[in-house]
Amino acid sequence: MDSIFQSKNQTAVFGAGCFWSTEAVFQQLRGVMSVIPGYAGGHTQNSSYEDVCSGQTGHIEVAKIEFDPLEISYKTLLKVFFSVHDPTTPNRQGMDIGQQYASAIFYSTEEQKAAAEAAVAELEREKIFSDPIVTQIRPLEKFFEAEDYHREYFKRNPAAPYCQAVINPKLAKMREHFSGLLK
Repeated sequence: MDSIFQSKNQTAVFGAGCFWSTEAVFQQLRGVMSVIPGYAGGHTQNSSYEDVCSGQTGHIEVAKIEFDPLEISYKTLLKVFFSVHDPTTPNRQGMDIGQQYASAIFYSTEEQKAAAEAAVAELEREKIFSDPIVTQIRPLEKFFEAEDYHREYFKRNPAAPYCQAVINPKLAKMREHFSGLLK
């Protein structure tokens, strides 16, 4: 294959509440190579889940999404991101409350920053949400992988009450609105 047609995988980092949900949603999409739960945006080094939950580190639970831009665009990932969580509630997603559950986009390039800002502006202009969007758009300075027991949580625990009550409805919504993007 000519190098002009080869893609270089890119990375998106989104905080949309609990990273178990975010991981489960984005794993379903064609063009997504991997999804790793972790932490970003804090002021401490290599924090643990317990540290992050204490609210003292400033970290947000995020999912690091490696994707092939020839199969799925960053703009499309942003559309999915905004459709599967509430970007209008600061530090909260449903019953998950705390700064670690903030809605956030951590960009790696100026193009990602511009795309995120444009997505928010479009949603605000179209009045998609009744309240203002509070999604943080910040540069990705450091990403820490979550502990192994957080990886593939939904796949390993589909019958768990949290998975049934929170993750399954998000997956159903994503499948309904983005069926053409599924693997």
